Amino acid sequence: MARGITPKLPIALDEVDGIKLIKNFPDLVEQNLKNLILTMPGERIMDPLFGVGLPSFLFQPNNPTTFAEIRSKVINQVKKYMPFVRIDGVEFSTEAIQEPDGFLTTPGTNSDPNFVGMKITYTIVPLKATRNLKL
Repeated sequence: MARGITPKLPIALDEVDGIKLIKNFPDLVEQNLKNLILTMPGERIMDPLFGVGLPSFLFQPNNPTTFAEIRSKVINQVKKYMPFVRIDGVEFSTEAIQEPDGFLTTPGTNSDPNFVGMKITYTIVPLKATRNLKL
């Protein structure tokens, strides 16, 4: 019998558990934070204020004003819906370095005027665990 907290999204098959499962709380918090950031306000049933709505910034200007608005929405939404998480930093970069786990949002040589990376550093307060979410 599979032992896990919840299915890992996106749902995928796993030879051991049937479907991939999240088996620890830091990974669950990361999945929930990513869901909060990518959900458009009005998309969640019964809570029209839930979500940062990151996709709505897709065609916005690539400038500090847009970054400040995103940062503010992330901080406010996390305070409201995930009060056990403290946002330690939200960084943006228009350059990416490719690494095995994805990109690192620090300056590199692959400059693309249409690329914006975001790195959120957060702490799960009850667990005293600090992690990064890269989008």
